[in-house]
Amino acid sequence: MSWGSEQQRYQGYEGYQGQQGQQGQQEYQGQQGQQGQQGQQEYQGQQGQQGQQGQQEYQGQQGQPGYDYGYGQQPDPYGQGPQPRVPQQYGYGQGYADQGQVYVTETAPLPVIEPEPAVDAAVRTEPSPDAGEPESPAAGPAPKAKGTGRDRYFDALRAVALVRVVAYHTFGWAWAGLVFPSMGVMFALAGSLMAKSLERPALKVVKSRMRRLLPPFWFWGFFVVVAMLIHDWMPGWQIVFWIVPVGDPPGNEWGIQAWEILWYLRTYLWFVLMSPLLLKVFRKAPLPVLLLSLAPILVFQYAWQPSDNRFGSGLTDFATFLFCWLVGFAHREGVLRRLKPAQVILASLALLAYGGWYAFAHQAEFGTYDLDEIPVAQTFWSAGFVTLLMYFKAYYNVDFAWLARFKRLDRIVTIFNGRAVTIYLWHEIALVLAVPLIDQFWKVPAFEKWLPLESQWFMFGIGWVLIWIAIPLVGWVEDVAAKKKPKLLP
Repeated sequence: MSWGSEQQRYQGYEGYQGQQGQQGQQEYQGQQGQQGQQGQQEYQGQQGQQGQQGQQEYQGQQGQPGYDYGYGQQPDPYGQGPQPRVPQQYGYGQGYADQGQVYVTETAPLPVIEPEPAVDAAVRTEPSPDAGEPESPAAGPAPKAKGTGRDRYFDALRAVALVRVVAYHTFGWAWAGLVFPSMGVMFALAGSLMAKSLERPALKVVKSRMRRLLPPFWFWGFFVVVAMLIHDWMPGWQIVFWIVPVGDPPGNEWGIQAWEILWYLRTYLWFVLMSPLLLKVFRKAPLPVLLLSLAPILVFQYAWQPSDNRFGSGLTDFATFLFCWLVGFAHREGVLRRLKPAQVILASLALLAYGGWYAFAHQAEFGTYDLDEIPVAQTFWSAGFVTLLMYFKAYYNVDFAWLARFKRLDRIVTIFNGRAVTIYLWHEIALVLAVPLIDQFWKVPAFEKWLPLESQWFMFGIGWVLIWIAIPLVGWVEDVAAKKKPKLLP
């Protein structure tokens, strides 16, 4: 182009000298103090050029300085950093004694300690025992929540499950399990994360899960065991289950409200230890194995009943939530995603219908329709419920990235997942301590007049205040167990 004179470009020309004349408008960057109109000249192999020149970029020129511009790659703004679970009262209203020790065959719902992270079409990293791991989507990764690499859909479900567990242990609502079967949800999330983790060597994965779970359990158990010893507890050899809870840890009546929730940890450990074998079997025939996982609980109900001891109660819990664990496998392996919506919806409704019918039809037999007391109803209702939740995640690629727009809510979800084991283990103690604390409020006339001291909702609130105090005080143990730098809040 010309601006008073024609601008010439030469490439591969050597020995050119004496170029004169007016030059067109030259564009340049980064040059200071140069006057006059200059054009940007690009050439290779040119020497001795005179006149006003702009910034020149070239290669292969001798005796001339070159310029190299690089662009730093910006980090993904959406990186993410478990899995606890909510206690349920299993044992279905039954307890058993062993050499003077008091045992509860089951308890109520809570954490999924798989502190393992989660994501379906989003990626998650390994979390607390049940907290979640990165997931690979069928068609391209889904957006992740800001500041985390975790699946916010899984994280949100886990947080809701924890709140529901604390509410259940405060109010004792029989209908709570029908609205949101926390234990089934937690086992399904844990199963999905476990399947993802088993892409690595199985032994390494099992050791990692146990490492994340046991130190927080030992720390909590030290205080509970010492308190029970002070209150006349005489343990036998069964105290070994306070080291590795593959069976229900023993205790006395005084401390039952604290230790009865440990059925979940025991069941979780059973699934972790069995997962390498379960996953191999599942992969041979995914759908048949998933459907057959409903059979054991029916066998226990109608053909053979497990004995009323540690092994029997553990076997019952394992059968109750086996389908939920395997549907987590189905989600992670892409089995659910390949199914048609109509098939999944009809099958899930059938499972829900049978579970609900069984609970109400046998209400007289069990004295309640609470799913936590009726293993068969719990199995089928949870199976239908979690199948819909996991299919919704797999088929529609939901990731709840929108949580990042609500910073406070997003932060709460992060804390719940980073301290899931802490919340699960310590929430019952918080509720126990709330009672004498509220009793002290009665001694203050203003509190007695203006505060709803008789309301369970008030105790629920005080319980959560104590839980939030416990999180920074003892939650750092989860960081130590995960080989992370201890933090007051995750």
